[in-house]
Amino acid sequence: MRARRLIAAASVAALAVFALAACGRSAPDVAAYVGDRTYSVDRVDAIHDEAQAAYEESVKASAAQQGATPSPEQLKLNVDRQDILNLLVGIDLGKRIAEEKKVEVQDQLSAAQIGKELGVPDTEYAQLAAEWYDLYLGLEAGLPPAELTDDSRGDLYDALVKAGVAPAGWSADEQRQQFEQAPFTRQVSAVSAALQDEVEKLDVTVNPRFRALEIPALLQTQSGLRQYDLPYVHGNGQVTDVSTPEPVATEATGQAAS
Repeated sequence: MRARRLIAAASVAALAVFALAACGRSAPDVAAYVGDRTYSVDRVDAIHDEAQAAYEESVKASAAQQGATPSPEQLKLNVDRQDILNLLVGIDLGKRIAEEKKVEVQDQLSAAQIGKELGVPDTEYAQLAAEWYDLYLGLEAGLPPAELTDDSRGDLYDALVKAGVAPAGWSADEQRQQFEQAPFTRQVSAVSAALQDEVEKLDVTVNPRFRALEIPALLQTQSGLRQYDLPYVHGNGQVTDVSTPEPVATEATGQAAS
């Protein structure tokens, strides 16, 4: 999911992942390992392809009402397979954190709302997006605010600039001054730290065909709600322990809503 207007407010979180390297955690048909759970490349492809087909149908129907024919570029969904994997793993980790920290998660967004907004009605992608934003809003509100470091502040600023939310060129001092007036940045840091801790506990690994995972986030601005890819915490290296037997991995096939 790229920078775009949506229908609910959330902020930012961060996630560190490692490239698949360890014995038993490098199957080419696995997109990511989260503890003893796996997310297959086939599932990522299926969710993406379903959303792409729904989007094409929505665009064509809208264009037909105006007597127009959409171009191939207009028919391309602004969501790729990386975005799908971001949601699958983010939801998995977020649920674990919410349960451990006793964070209440409420139903604030529906798959129908998001599906209509994004032009992907009745798709698993819409279900995943709705579940993630409900989960994120709960974590943002339920975790105690954290203090920002220069590094975390810089990562957040870079993400906001990339999404066109913040102007480029702020010095470190300017970032500190501006973010001091933005309480959401402390909640951002809290969720980020919680996700990073969960990643380290579960030994999360990702197939090298995907980038290090990021989580989509929303920010309320004067011009409306804007979405951006939140910064991730870079891993310290690859998983290299090959002596410890790995748990048996099982395909995570649960639906988005639970």
